[in-house]
Amino acid sequence: MSTDLHVSPEARRADLALRLAATAFDVPIEEMRADTRRGATVAFARQVGMYIAHVGFGLSLSKVAQAFRRDRTTVTHACHLVEDAREDPDFDEAIACIEAAARVVTGITALART
Repeated sequence: MSTDLHVSPEARRADLALRLAATAFDVPIEEMRADTRRGATVAFARQVGMYIAHVGFGLSLSKVAQAFRRDRTTVTHACHLVEDAREDPDFDEAIACIEAAARVVTGITALART
């Protein structure tokens, strides 16, 4: 993502969610952004990014879809998959850690503006 000052806060949050998921799943960011299908690991990492953007940051399904270059039904499907996967305690803990990292980063950003 560029450092353009005109990028919306929603786009920056979606980009952060994408980067956090890419880092957590050790997937290259370029593969996460690709328009074509990639492997299951890339797809699941992207789904986690969508989930973090929607649930963690409160972005609308439409905003998440736009940021991830997918449609709204894909984002809905991703959120349901991740929510179902959170039944596993280990996975739930991993997602909670990603959500905490997102809160830390956005909290630091908010402090820097004051």
